[in-house]
Amino acid sequence: MLLIRWLILLPLLVAIGAFVAYVLTGQQRFRRFGLRVFRLTLAAGLLMFAVMIYERLA
Repeated sequence: MLLIRWLILLPLLVAIGAFVAYVLTGQQRFRRFGLRVFRLTLAAGLLMFAVMIYERLA
């Protein structure tokens, strides 16, 4: 479970770093990268919760 938490936390930190880089530089590539990483992290988090709910039901 600790590994899964880190696998969710680290990409979130990368996305935050990309947004900070976007704010500092104004380059759109950092914003696009941050959004892409955030969406994938959100999907992974939702999948993790779905597996946890499935385990409870089974």
